[in-house]
This record gives sequence, C-alpha cells and structure tokens, in this order.
Amino acid sequence: MSFSQRIVELRKKLGMTQQALSAATEIHVQQIKRYEAGSSLPTADALKKLAIALHVTSDFLLFETDERGPDDRLRYQFEAISRMPMEEQELVRGLLDAVIVKHQVAGAIARAAGPATKGKE
Repeated sequence: MSFSQRIVELRKKLGMTQQALSAATEIHVQQIKRYEAGSSLPTADALKKLAIALHVTSDFLLFETDERGPDDRLRYQFEAISRMPMEEQELVRGLLDAVIVKHQVAGAIARAAGPATKGKE
C-alpha cells in the first residue's frame, strides 16, 4: 500500500475529513489533497504531524509491513526500558541476550541434527 493510500485509509478509519486532518496537523488542506493524490510527499515535520494526528508511527506511514522495524508493542517496550535506571537496563539486556543465545543454540542444534536424523528414519 502506498503512502497516499495509507493516509486516506487512516483518515477515513478515524472518521476525519481532509479539512479535519488539515486542522489537526496545521497543514493546508490543498497539501493534504496532494498527499492523498500521490502528487506530493511530506517534509519530515509534516510527516511527524500526520503520524501524530493519525495515531500511528511515521514508519507505518512510509514503509510496507515487511520493511518496518519492530512492531509497536516491542517499540513501546524498548522505549520504556530506555527510561529505566541504568542498572535495570543492564538486567533487561542480560535477559534478552540469554534468550537470544538460547534460541540461536536451539536452532544450531536442530540444523546439525536434521540431516543425521533423516537418514535413520
């Protein structure tokens, strides 16, 4: 889905008119129409205003699902962790590192055992 399609879909989902989105973002309504028509792309400042007004991230507006970083839930968790005291951040990092290593080891064992067990079946 293109940027312009996302803007239209989100605006309508929120029950907003182009004029209402214009008022919420302080972006001229003609510019909103150009964004929705796909004839113009927003500046970084306008993109931020659109994302806030449409209750999404700028990544959501710009990128396809498979092009985006972590989902919103993980992003909010990482943001919450970044506001913790350094000692607690280190604890969380240690836990994450341990879980990641466990996953990588399990994958390596499965790959190593895979071909050997196939011949014995």
